[in-house]
Amino acid sequence: MRLGLFGGSFDPVHNGHLALAACCAEQGQLDAVWLIPAAVQPLKPDGPVAADADRVAMLRLATEGQAGREVSTIEIDRGGVSYTVDTLRQMRGQLPDAELFFLMGADTLRDFSSWREPAEVLRLARPMVVQRPGEGGVATEVPHLRIDMPPMAVSSSDLRRRIAAGESIVGLVPDTVAEYIARHGLYR
Repeated sequence: MRLGLFGGSFDPVHNGHLALAACCAEQGQLDAVWLIPAAVQPLKPDGPVAADADRVAMLRLATEGQAGREVSTIEIDRGGVSYTVDTLRQMRGQLPDAELFFLMGADTLRDFSSWREPAEVLRLARPMVVQRPGEGGVATEVPHLRIDMPPMAVSSSDLRRRIAAGESIVGLVPDTVAEYIARHGLYR
């Protein structure tokens, strides 16, 4: 099994996240992509804005009916700071025969050397790095698979700002996610 693991805050999940997963699945010939919401990201110690249960619910709505997409709560269940190396070790123990790939943007790869145990991360999984048009190549010694993705001007922080300002998020998130955000009064 070729399994892509895509971690992040997903606060909220948006169409850019889903496009990244789709591009990696197609170009990397993955059997599945698991989206893994972080409990607390190491570089975002203040944590996510939405509650864990809300972020998981939005991810499940966003991936509903998409073949090969699954939401894993492995990091939320473990709690504390979510280090990729810990998640990969746990996944390797649960799925010893799977070929693991870690999905990330080119901007994330630039900081890879500062991650906890980067050599172990590379031993456990191969990075799939999404390159957006117009971005220069990433100068790195890190072996990775390059994945191309069309440009998408959307970010979770901009979505939170838009929602707080009463602006529309139509077309930036799946309709089911927009409905969930409105129904639960998130990000206001």
